[in-house]
Amino acid sequence: MSVVQLMTDKGVKPSALRLQIYNYLDRHRCHPTVDEIYVGLSENFPTLSKTTVYNTVNLLAENAIIKAISIEGFRTRYDANTTFHGHFFCKDCQTVYDIWNLPCPESPGKEFEVIDTEVFYTGKCKNCLKNKK
Repeated sequence: MSVVQLMTDKGVKPSALRLQIYNYLDRHRCHPTVDEIYVGLSENFPTLSKTTVYNTVNLLAENAIIKAISIEGFRTRYDANTTFHGHFFCKDCQTVYDIWNLPCPESPGKEFEVIDTEVFYTGKCKNCLKNKK
């Protein structure tokens, strides 16, 4: 399904800027922050503001078009991939990695409506561990 169709199906107007922000996230799988998205797009969009980026990623996340990741606690990162997967945050290099092949947790039961499931790990990545030796 195209991103235009995805946005349309979710009731979000696929404006040029919304598509640019989504495409930026899709191309940059490093889980960027609002500041990083802004810096990455502002050269091509000189009138772009951080507020616009912030409002856009919030709209896209609220409509499950992208995923907001609050793994660090003090800032939010964004992911265009909304399929179930976990994340690992390296406390040394500040990188967020996708973790695949996780078993999907069981539902807590019929008396609950699960809206989202998140799996986070924190620690040191293999690159940082290797560099300490």
